[in-house]
Amino acid sequence: MTTFFVMDDDLAARRMLSTLIEDNDLGTVVGEAEDGNGAETQVLRHHPDVLVIDLLMPEQDGIETIRRLKELGYQGKLVMLSQVEHKEMISEAYQNGVEYYIQKPINRIEVVAVLRKVIERIQLEASIRQIRKSLAWIEQDTPTRQQKTALSITDLVRAALTDLGIVGEAGTRDLTRIVDYLVSNEHKLDEHHLPPLRELYAAVLQPGLSTEASEKEIKAIEQRVRRAVAQALLNVASMGLTDYTNPIFEQYATRYFDFADVRQKMREIETDEEQSRVRLNLKKFLYALYLDVVQQWTDQVDTF
Repeated sequence: MTTFFVMDDDLAARRMLSTLIEDNDLGTVVGEAEDGNGAETQVLRHHPDVLVIDLLMPEQDGIETIRRLKELGYQGKLVMLSQVEHKEMISEAYQNGVEYYIQKPINRIEVVAVLRKVIERIQLEASIRQIRKSLAWIEQDTPTRQQKTALSITDLVRAALTDLGIVGEAGTRDLTRIVDYLVSNEHKLDEHHLPPLRELYAAVLQPGLSTEASEKEIKAIEQRVRRAVAQALLNVASMGLTDYTNPIFEQYATRYFDFADVRQKMREIETDEEQSRVRLNLKKFLYALYLDVVQQWTDQVDTF
C-alpha cells in the first residue's frame, strides 16, 4: 500500500487531496501539515512513499522544505502543487528532486492520473532494485543469449517510440543505444537519477573518433534526441486535445513528460503558436523509457 503525506496551507486542499487518494484506492494518507516549517520531523517519522507539497506556503516554502528533507535523508517521491506558472520556480523545484507538478486549482482527474503514474514509477523502481544482482549475468552469459537480450531491448524501445509516433525520427537510433547502454551499465545508476546527458551521449559514440569528431557527434546526438522528444510531446499533446482518455495519452503524458509542459503544448496547438515556450525535460523522458524497457525486458528474460 502506497503511503502519502500532504503538505498545504489550505485546509480545503488538504482535505480534497486526502479524499481523492483514499476514495480512489491510491493508498493511505499517513500525515498532513499546513507548512514546511517544523514539518520535517513528521515527514521523516512516517517516511511516506509520496510527499504531495504546495510550492508556496507562508513560513517555509515547498522548495526549501524539500531541500531540507533531502539533506535529512528523505528519499520518497515528490509531487509539487502550485497555482503559479513561474518557469524559474518550477525549474528550481525540478532541480531539487520534484518529478511531478500539478497546477492549481486542483483538477480531480489530473490529480488521480498523476498520482497513479507516481505509484507506477514506485513499482517499476522496486522491480529495478530486485533485479540489480541478476543483471550481472549479461557480461558472463553466452553470445547467443546476449544477442537475444540486445535485440529484445531494441524491439521494446522501438515499440514505445512507435506508440509515441517517432520511430521514424533520426533520434530513434540514439535513444535505442542510450537505453541499451543504461541496461548494460545499470550498476552505475543511483535509484532516481541518470548520469549527465552529455555523459550518455558520449557513451554511445562510435569508437575511434577524434576529439574534434566526438564533440561534433555529441552535439548532433543531442539535437537528434531533442527533436525526437519534442515531436513525441507534440504527438502526445495532439492526442490529448482530440481525446483526453486516449490510452496512449494516459500512458505517456505524465510518465514521460512534465504534465505542465503537456498542457502548455496543448495550448500552443490550440492557438497556433509558432514559437514554443516548452522547456523539454530530456532526462525524465529517457529515465521513463529506460524503466519501461527494463520492466518488460525482465519479464522476457525469464523465457530464454
